Amino acid sequence: MTSTALSTDRYELTMLQAALADGTAHRRSVFELFSRRLTGGRRYGVVAGTGRALDALERFRFGDEELEWLRAESVVDAPTLDWLADYRFSGSIWGYAEGEVYLPQSPVLVVESTFAEGVLLETLLLSVLNHDSAIASAGARMIQAATGRPCIEMGSRRTHDAAAVAAARAAHVVGFAATSNLEAGRTYGVPTTGTSAHAFTLLHDSERDAFTAQVDSLGVGTTLLVDTYDVREAIRTAVEVAGTGLGAVRIDSGDLVSLARQVRRQLDDLGATETRIIVTSDLDEHAIAALAAAPVDGYGVGTSLVTGSGVPTSGFVYKLVSRAADDGTMVPVAKASTAKTSVGGRKYAVRRLTDGVAQAELVGIGEPPAHDGDDRTLLVELVRDGERVHHAALADAAAHHRAAIAELPPAALQLSPGGPVLDTLLT
Repeated sequence: MTSTALSTDRYELTMLQAALADGTAHRRSVFELFSRRLTGGRRYGVVAGTGRALDALERFRFGDEELEWLRAESVVDAPTLDWLADYRFSGSIWGYAEGEVYLPQSPVLVVESTFAEGVLLETLLLSVLNHDSAIASAGARMIQAATGRPCIEMGSRRTHDAAAVAAARAAHVVGFAATSNLEAGRTYGVPTTGTSAHAFTLLHDSERDAFTAQVDSLGVGTTLLVDTYDVREAIRTAVEVAGTGLGAVRIDSGDLVSLARQVRRQLDDLGATETRIIVTSDLDEHAIAALAAAPVDGYGVGTSLVTGSGVPTSGFVYKLVSRAADDGTMVPVAKASTAKTSVGGRKYAVRRLTDGVAQAELVGIGEPPAHDGDDRTLLVELVRDGERVHHAALADAAAHHRAAIAELPPAALQLSPGGPVLDTLLT
C-alpha cells in the first residue's frame, strides 16, 4: 500500500509541530471545504473525486520511509515525528455525494476532528477535489451541449499521466460514455474504446491498404479515420473496403459542420445509412453546441476536458470554521481578509425544491436549516470515527449526477457566462 502522507504541503506539518508544542493541537475542530465563487462564470459546479479522496485517506499513513525522510530533511522535530508515527484519522467527515451539484458557499466537505488530525488533510483533499471537480464541471457542460449524443474522453496525451486517469474517472461521473485510457478502465471500470490514429494510415502504402488491414483485424464495425488525405475519396474507399455495414467514420480536422453534412450525404448515397459519424478535433462545450444541427453521432473530447475547458481548478478552499474553547464549547471562527472571507460555524445544507425543481441552496450555520418536506439533504456521512462508511460505486455517482442535474432549472443549461443558477441562502 503506497502511502499518501507526503502528498501534502510542508506548512501542514510545521503548523502541527507548533500546535503540539503549545497544547492546541488536540482542540476539537471543524474544517470546511468550499468554494467562495464559481470559477469561469459558470452557473453550477459538479463534485467529483470523493471516492478517490476517501481511497487516499485510507492510505494516509506515515511509515518508516516517510518518517526517515522527514527526519533527514529536518522538516519537523522529534516529538512531532513520534506523533506522526501513530497518526490515524479518527474523526468524521460529511460531504456532498459524488456527482452532486454545488454552488458558492456549499459545504462540499465537513471534517470534524482534532485540529492536528484535520489540518493534515487540507492539501490532500484540496488536490483531489479541485482537480476532479474542475473536470466534472467542464464535462457536465459538454454532456448537456451534446443533447444525448455520446461523448468519449480522449485527453490522456494532453495532461499528466496520473491526472489523465483521474480525469477519465471524473468524466464518466458526469456522463462520458467511455475513455481512451486503459488504466482508467483497469482501475475504475470505465469502458474503454479506440481504433486508430493517422499514423496507422501513414504507415501503409495507401489508404485502402490501411483500411483493409483495420477492417480485417477489427471487423466491419470498426471506426475508420477519414481525414488523413481527401475526405471524399476516403469515404468512398471505406465503404468499398468495409461494405455498407461499416460501423463509423471519424473526422478529426476541418470545418466539422460542413464536413459532417458532406460525409452524411455521401454515406447515404453509397448505402451506408447506418454508419455513424464521430467528430474530434479540439472540441469544447461551445464547439459541441455549434454542432447540434449537424449529422453527428458522437464526440471525442480531449484537451478541453482534461484542462477543465479553461478552468483547471474549482477554487475550493479548506478553512477552520469552528473549534473548541478552553471550556470545551465549540465556537465559530472565520477569516476576515478582503475578498477571502469565510463564514464561521459548522454547516448543514439542503436543496430547496418545488415540484421537483431546485429553487435555492439553504445552508444552516450551527444547525440544519428548517426543512419544508420537499427539501433534499445534501451532506452524506463519509467517515465515522475514523472508519469509512461511504462506498458508493462509480455507477452510483453517475446516477446521482443525473438526478441532481435533472432538478436544475432550465437556466442551468446556458453556456454563456453568468451567475449561479441557484442562490445560496445562509440561515
